[in-house]
Amino acid sequence: MASKPMHQYVLDDSGKKTAVILPLDEYQELLEDLEDLAAMAERRDEPNQPHNDVVARLKQDGYL
Repeated sequence: MASKPMHQYVLDDSGKKTAVILPLDEYQELLEDLEDLAAMAERRDEPNQPHNDVVARLKQDGYL
């Protein structure tokens, strides 16, 4: 059974949440997601190719 992520909140004197504490592995996963999203945003305007064309080219070049 998978355990639930454990988040802890840091509160100010009035009880308002000001920060969160989370497990290091979850933090690292979030950073990786942000890096992936940044890379996607940077490449948004690049031309793309249909998947079948890429597979065919890789097979032709001996990579698949």
